[in-house]
Amino acid sequence: MSTQQSLTQWDASVMATYGTPALVLVKGQNATVWDADGKSYIDFLAGIAVNSLGHAHPELVQAVSEQVATLGHTSNFAMHPQVLKLANRLVELTDPSARIFFCNSGAEANEAAVKISRKTGRTHLVSLVGSFHGRTTGALSVTGQPAKSEPFLPLLPDVSFIEPNDVSALQASLTTETAALWLEPILGEGGVIPLTEEYLRAARQICDETGALLVIDEVQTGIARTGTMFAYQHAGILPDILLLAKGLGGGLPVGACIGFGKAATLLTAGQHGTTFGGNPISCAAANAVLDVIDQESLQERALQIEQAIRNSLVGCNGVQEIRGRGAMLGIVLTADFGPNVVSAARDLGLITNSALPNVLRLVPPLTITDSELSQGLEILKTAILQTWKVQP
Repeated sequence: MSTQQSLTQWDASVMATYGTPALVLVKGQNATVWDADGKSYIDFLAGIAVNSLGHAHPELVQAVSEQVATLGHTSNFAMHPQVLKLANRLVELTDPSARIFFCNSGAEANEAAVKISRKTGRTHLVSLVGSFHGRTTGALSVTGQPAKSEPFLPLLPDVSFIEPNDVSALQASLTTETAALWLEPILGEGGVIPLTEEYLRAARQICDETGALLVIDEVQTGIARTGTMFAYQHAGILPDILLLAKGLGGGLPVGACIGFGKAATLLTAGQHGTTFGGNPISCAAANAVLDVIDQESLQERALQIEQAIRNSLVGCNGVQEIRGRGAMLGIVLTADFGPNVVSAARDLGLITNSALPNVLRLVPPLTITDSELSQGLEILKTAILQTWKVQP
């Protein structure tokens, strides 16, 4: 089926929640994908930071294939080896006090955290302007993007939004009535805005002083993307709740809400659940992702990717700033021509994304080869220059 035939069929059968996609992808190999008409693209988006091992990584393919041929699903009425292995690994990677609730997505991980926060006996929540935590009701309530939330009001009451990296706003907003503070170490949908290490440490201290839970949403930044396994580790802190998804499954749906200390025990039997959370196939995928991160030193590779991107784009006409960390970078443009860059790059054979009209978001697979990275950056520079030249 051609691209045009597929798009026509999409419009006839799929809700218009995403509009009509511009591409119909049918095959992928590492950081290269092909569309329904046979055209190839370098993938700098990786399913929005999901495909940490790229496409069709042999270890991921083998792990999922073997698991689906062995045991497909158990629900929460039985445990299985893959979920035990994954839970133990996440405890080892974080803190001995960790306890994990497995789910299917970042939004679900955020929903679990909202319920944990209610078990403190408090209701006030604090989040950041520009933040994004998901589109379900609770997750949307702590998302600081009114355009996404206003059509669905009223959401959860008693939520305050403050500007990122403003310690004085933290001090003013968090009180002994605050249940939890929600932070992304790098605001992804908000424009790839990094929180400073000083800000994260201040947040930890203020939460300790007020008794509020510190919730770190690493749905995008987690699993080696910023050069450490988790981005909060750059600041030398430990949150009360850590939220994971996207890159953890390498393309399979898996999320995790990890509680530490008292937050690990606030939910008790019967108070939360999900049918597919901790599914054997998804857990097998996550275990394979963690294996490959170790085997291929992908934490270090994320930093190499960052350096290559900075070296290529610093000083490029149309580029004002490069921000972010590791393999999660925002290319801040000199004007609001990001969507035009995305379109031009796609025509030239590169998939990327405009988080804001003036910010490109680059989140390529951690396994991207030097050749793929170099080719993609040349296309991106060409697309930026083409669109920059026609700006008024």
